[in-house]
Amino acid sequence: MIRPRAPGLLMPLVAASLCLCTIPPASADSPSAEAVTAASLQRDALVSRHAFGFVQSLCDTVGPRLAGSPGDRAAVAWGLRTMRDMGLQGVHAEPVKVTHWERGEGRAEIVGDSARPMAVAALGGSVATPAGGITGGVVEAASITELQGLGADAVRGKIVFLDPIMRRARDGSGYGEAVRVRSSGARAAQALGATALLIRSIGTDHDRVAHTGGKRKDDHEIPAAAISVPDAEMLHRVLDHDKATRVHLLLTPRLLPDADSADVVGDVPGRERPGEIVLVGAHLDSWDLGTGAIDDGAGVGIALETARLVAALPQHPRRTVRVVLFANEEHGLEGATTYAKVHASEAAAHVVATEADFGGDAVYAVQWKGDPAAHERFVALARALAPLGIERDDAEGGAGADVTPLLELGVPVLELKQDGSRYFDIHHTANDTLDKIDPPTLARAAAAFATAAWTAAEMEGDFGRIPEGQRKARW
Repeated sequence: MIRPRAPGLLMPLVAASLCLCTIPPASADSPSAEAVTAASLQRDALVSRHAFGFVQSLCDTVGPRLAGSPGDRAAVAWGLRTMRDMGLQGVHAEPVKVTHWERGEGRAEIVGDSARPMAVAALGGSVATPAGGITGGVVEAASITELQGLGADAVRGKIVFLDPIMRRARDGSGYGEAVRVRSSGARAAQALGATALLIRSIGTDHDRVAHTGGKRKDDHEIPAAAISVPDAEMLHRVLDHDKATRVHLLLTPRLLPDADSADVVGDVPGRERPGEIVLVGAHLDSWDLGTGAIDDGAGVGIALETARLVAALPQHPRRTVRVVLFANEEHGLEGATTYAKVHASEAAAHVVATEADFGGDAVYAVQWKGDPAAHERFVALARALAPLGIERDDAEGGAGADVTPLLELGVPVLELKQDGSRYFDIHHTANDTLDKIDPPTLARAAAAFATAAWTAAEMEGDFGRIPEGQRKARW
């Protein structure tokens, strides 16, 4: 049972995400059979709470799902059991070797006469500090470029502090602008002789919790961690007052041999062309600080609800709708790359792919990438989404991280753009818990993905192939 929610738990959403756009009745102006089915699917989706139920089950019975951990193995078993209980066909696990990194403990503090602790989280893939930690002076920069401009003489032997301020944006573009310090900062700092790296958390909140996240796998030279935004602002002020400020950092992570995990796959078979696949993906793993509710439990709920809604229709669509719950998106993309490798010989059978990996808020626009000659089919799909208040955006669409390897094989992609205004307040933190999801809003997102998947699976034509030379991700 879904319990009533306390007022004030949810942050405000963009008004367009909250509007209850009218779904036209099935009898209006003798609509086509496809329009009748799409309207029926949307009405059912908007009143359903199954998507939230999937997320609740995953978060409450499995919890954190860091690749290689016991939670990761439990999540694979959960995915198989849930898909089979739903009645999906061909449910199976496709083995994947995943990076196995354990966080250990972390502590950071400004030292001196008035020592001040800071909320800290090791970056994924970080090495440990020496047993007693590292204490040193701090050199601050707002970006990697600014750090490199300081030169080795200013950096050698010090702890580097990178302090970019992430911009809040509905489309999440501020993340792309800021995240390089997390992914590549350790390499840049080590090249200049630094002993460790601290970064301002890549997030838009002002909560005293640190945002984790992966760094480049070849950045194993120096320990690296994020501190909370309030602590980063404090450290900036302290350094502004006293350049001789020193910081102590202790991290105890360890990298273990690669572990066994799996992608979990299940189908709603097509009635006429079962060999043609419309893929809806999400990633099953999560970071270990919270329970992975918005990243990516919400996506798992959306993908499973898409399959449930399509399977519940009076007849299946022409093509197969496939759900893939990918392994280890967060720390290596091994599930995505393995799926693309295993299925490379049948890439042409994948008509289109999409991924839900941007939280539980509503979809406001749809983009695509495919054969330009098939643009009218994208227009038809966007028309089916319009009753949900979703705009067609003819700018080139991108691919979620897990379907990017399929894009590189020429598989067309749909990008259902969810409102990310508050996503980076929560993602990769201990605050990523079930209470951050609003069931009716998640249902709206699931309605959009289900409509898109059913429309693509039912239409006569397809989206062609992405032309050679255009098969690279935007990021």
